[in-house]
Amino acid sequence: MNQRTTYLIVVGFVVFLAVVLAWNSITYTIEAGEKAVIFRKFQGGLDRDKVYGQGFHVKWPWDEVFTYDVRKMESRSTMDVLDRNGLSITLELSYRYMPKPDFLGYLHDEIGSDYHEKIIIPYIRSAAREVIGKYSADELYSTKREDIQKEIATRTEVSLDKNYLFLDAVLIREIKLPPKLKEAIERKLEQEQASLEYEFKLQQARKEAERQRIEAEGKAAANEIISNSLTDKILREKGIEATLRLAESPNSKVIVVGSGEDGLPIILGNQ
Repeated sequence: MNQRTTYLIVVGFVVFLAVVLAWNSITYTIEAGEKAVIFRKFQGGLDRDKVYGQGFHVKWPWDEVFTYDVRKMESRSTMDVLDRNGLSITLELSYRYMPKPDFLGYLHDEIGSDYHEKIIIPYIRSAAREVIGKYSADELYSTKREDIQKEIATRTEVSLDKNYLFLDAVLIREIKLPPKLKEAIERKLEQEQASLEYEFKLQQARKEAERQRIEAEGKAAANEIISNSLTDKILREKGIEATLRLAESPNSKVIVVGSGEDGLPIILGNQ
């Protein structure tokens, strides 16, 4: 083995050893549901438009990788707010959000990985206080709950969109009112429900009475028409037709024994 070969073997071994020792600093893996941006220390810093997807990647040892979870995440926030009348209400919200994957470079450069604490929580609290301040406690507790959720979500969504974040939904999980106020609202709701049930029964009774009146008027009109159309001639003709049918029946013994009223024969049968 000559000196050159020995030199190459030594160099190769040193390079191999260096790669093994530096493996964790020159390679990285992005897991499912994640994306990353890289800060290149000697190549212009952070490339805001370059986002790296899932899988195995190689980098220079001195470059720094910042990984973000880009799946939908859920958090909760509890806060004290004032309604339209100045009453204190404890509100618990849950909300789903995620960073916009294609704008991770801008999010990292302008805000950072703690965007939830810096951006989402302040904006959603501010929107909740502004929206709930327009409604009364009983509206929040009963009739306007869904409208309030949508309005909070709409206000927050606009603010988050400007900061490279996406808001999926806002839900009111729990509303805590002062005990006396809660009892008063519940009594009011019970009374309103009872009033609606009573009104429904009255409407049903009115409809039934109207139906019976129309039915009675129809029967009276029909009877009047029939009564006006029955003349002596028509009655005599109907009597003759009935007599003929009885006479033709094989199960009847018909005997004419004179005449009855209106000139019709008197019919005697088996009975």
